[in-house]
Amino acid sequence: MLITGMSGSGKASVLKAFEDLGYYCVDNLPIELIPRFAELAKHSSQIERTALVVDIREGRELKRLPAILKALKKTLNTTLLFLEASEEALVRRFSETRRPHPLGNLPVKAAIADERRRLLPIKKLADLTIDTSKLNVHELRAHAIDRFRSDVANDKNIFVSCVSFGYKQGVPQDADLVFDVRFLPNPHFIPALRPYTGRHPKVAKYIRSFPQTQEFLQRITELLVYLLPHYVREGKSYLTIGFGCTGGRHRSVMIAEELKKRLAKAEYNVKVTHRDSPV
Repeated sequence: MLITGMSGSGKASVLKAFEDLGYYCVDNLPIELIPRFAELAKHSSQIERTALVVDIREGRELKRLPAILKALKKTLNTTLLFLEASEEALVRRFSETRRPHPLGNLPVKAAIADERRRLLPIKKLADLTIDTSKLNVHELRAHAIDRFRSDVANDKNIFVSCVSFGYKQGVPQDADLVFDVRFLPNPHFIPALRPYTGRHPKVAKYIRSFPQTQEFLQRITELLVYLLPHYVREGKSYLTIGFGCTGGRHRSVMIAEELKKRLAKAEYNVKVTHRDSPV
């Protein structure tokens, strides 16, 4: 497994995940040593699987990677994994960690643009590309372990985020799918329930008591369980599903929580976020 991609995209976290999976891992091995290392691993009785990180730190030598990759694939089962992330995510990560970009003679945004340009020929050769923009360190490691663990079904390798929101504050810009649940009875008009959120048992029980709620939950669960494997096969690694009601406090919160439970039961990696609801 050759791991490459943008600086700040999470290569170290993914390499750690491979280490947890039993791979012999090496970070930043000089590119001229890769063929030699591969030959040693091939004939080793102790090394079954290897993972190497090769990136922009190689400088001009990185241009040799396509030829080396082509040669490796003739003798070894080799996969090139490319980690991608948006400019916004990369800038934020460099700002938070205060680590300099490897192309440190340039401003961060310019360095990112230059690196992206240099890596484009290699990205085109990737067997698999993962966009890590929406994943934190822990989520990325968990996703990598789930995706590459041999005993995990391939069609489960997607990280799902269920987000509740209120239409008063607008639709989440990063939502891939959006479902409007304003057709459900509104607890806001029940004085005894109004102070609570959809996470409160009494509010959840009230919303769940209506037949349209039960039918919606059943239909949406069946739809998502059908759709998710197709997204995986198209290479999608992260899916954000928005559930919106008027204020984002009651109905959308309850539905997002319920869908998290149902998708987790279907063995998907799921998190829930309530954008407009107090904790």
